[in-house]
Amino acid sequence: MTSGIVPDWPAPAAVRALTTVRKGGASGPPWHGFNLGDHVGDDPRAVAANRASLRRELPGDPLWLTQVHGTRCVDAATAVPGVEADASFSRRRGVVCAVLTADCLPVLLCDDEANVVAVAHAGWRGLAAGVVEATVAAMGVPGARLMAWLGPAIGPRAFEVGGEVRERFVAADPCAAGAFSATGDKWLCDLHMLARQRLAALGVGRVTGIDACTVGDRESYFSYRRDGVSGRMATLIWLA
Repeated sequence: MTSGIVPDWPAPAAVRALTTVRKGGASGPPWHGFNLGDHVGDDPRAVAANRASLRRELPGDPLWLTQVHGTRCVDAATAVPGVEADASFSRRRGVVCAVLTADCLPVLLCDDEANVVAVAHAGWRGLAAGVVEATVAAMGVPGARLMAWLGPAIGPRAFEVGGEVRERFVAADPCAAGAFSATGDKWLCDLHMLARQRLAALGVGRVTGIDACTVGDRESYFSYRRDGVSGRMATLIWLA
């Protein structure tokens, strides 16, 4: 498997997590690297080889979701592979939760006792619709007993959005205005800040993450916004 990012967060020892990076892998241009997305036009044999390489590092097959920028969170121990959802959780040891991203924000969650873990795919649509809230609700643990880790995503200097995006967040929470800065007739959006605000509102105050912009680091990360045709990284979490 290609080298990946092991989250640096104060999670219990039984909580294991990983975010893959672009380097290595069997995919050719324009997906060249360790592409794990099977829906982006890449050679299925290359994707299968990359997934097989990843699988050797895991206790079981990840639950790959059909992500639709929604809010559904499923139990990875019982859900059918390919289910339409944008988050999953597990209370069972060895069950791997996973999301794919290429600019959207992956959000990892676990509780203090290592009883439950979860991962959410949080682009702006998912964040605005409530994917973080739905994931925390599915975990069934008070926010004060949870911690979160935010993975690589499009950064606040690269993520330009229209006024309607800002208005949607600010209508739900006036504090969200702090996550936007004007650039001409558009706005630059800070996904990490928006996610932290949503988590804080749920009582999840312990939030760490990686300060990495997928658009700005071509060697390490896939970026749909940058390249149009792009592979996908995976962010995974499980209980050992």
